[in-house]
Amino acid sequence: MKKRIAILGSTGSIGSQTLEVVREHADRFDVEVLTANTNFELLIRQAKEFLPNAVVIREETHYQQLTEALSHLPVKVFAGSESLCQVVEMDSVDIVVTAMVGYSGLKPTIAAIKAHKDIALANKETLVVAGKIIIDLARKHQVGILPVDSEHSAIYQCLAGEGFNKIEKVLLTASGGPFRKFSRKELKSVSPEQALNHPNWEMGPKITIDSASLMNKGFEAIEAKWLFHIEPEQIEVLIHPQSIIHSMVQFEDGSIKAQLGLPDMKLPILYALSFPERPKTRFPRLDFSNHSNLSFEAADRKNFPNLDLAFNAMKQGGNIPCALNAANEIAVEAFLKRKIGFTKMPELIEKGMSHIAFVSEPTIEDLENTDKEIRQMVWSFING
Repeated sequence: MKKRIAILGSTGSIGSQTLEVVREHADRFDVEVLTANTNFELLIRQAKEFLPNAVVIREETHYQQLTEALSHLPVKVFAGSESLCQVVEMDSVDIVVTAMVGYSGLKPTIAAIKAHKDIALANKETLVVAGKIIIDLARKHQVGILPVDSEHSAIYQCLAGEGFNKIEKVLLTASGGPFRKFSRKELKSVSPEQALNHPNWEMGPKITIDSASLMNKGFEAIEAKWLFHIEPEQIEVLIHPQSIIHSMVQFEDGSIKAQLGLPDMKLPILYALSFPERPKTRFPRLDFSNHSNLSFEAADRKNFPNLDLAFNAMKQGGNIPCALNAANEIAVEAFLKRKIGFTKMPELIEKGMSHIAFVSEPTIEDLENTDKEIRQMVWSFING
């Protein structure tokens, strides 16, 4: 039987690439649900091609346009945040791809887990904000969480067949982004256009800025803690400019396993959707003769302090990673709108984290309050 997929955030980079995977493997997958935040035009085109059971537009002002455009098709149309949580509970959904950006992916992911749906996790903020809650829920409802991030997919693949062999260390690789060799002075004057010009990966604006600032790698470290049940001290970040080795695992005997491949998100997406199988693909193959120089270097934590901010938040735990995420979302938005410079982002994030009241065992309500408070606080720092 075909696996029936709900894609939360189908118009974004990961969502669009997931549909490319479905298109190339139409014998294996059916699209059951598509959702978007505001891009109703692309959502209409996707719905006309894949004919899902249902579509959801989060921004309710676009509901009428979406309904009229799809009125001649057997596609149910919904709008609003609550609808996102409801459609993932449909009996006809087997797996949910969480490709929404930011904090907004948390509630639909929780709803999907409670409905016993496996999760192909592309929304890293879900585990950053509420890692313990999500992992505990997944265990309770016996739901699989399959990572879509290339780094976590690589670790997941390296652990396949290892049984109870203990992890000594996880080595998360990072390209270093477009500013890897920049000085502090040069970083102060970089533009959003420069930051959006990633050397290896094609991603959405928010994650591309996070990659340039190394916050993305900090988020991935927090994700790795929850996905693979390891401590911050077991996570090392390595700069690997070629983006061929997607991450590595070092075991207690000292041996290291790595997963390699060309920088193409369709491969980890397909792995998450088809696990434990590896379907034959037409994806380009890695030719080692064209990649004979694979290099590694330590991350520059002085010029890119976001990495230490993320590790500090991970060690503190409680609601602090939630504060980290909320402050970062506002800082990235402000940078893209040219309200602040690139090096101002970590300053705002650190200030926000230091001003929030600590909650050691936060509930979802606590996290919602932290998220709201931090966003208002950081905007006040920017505007005041």
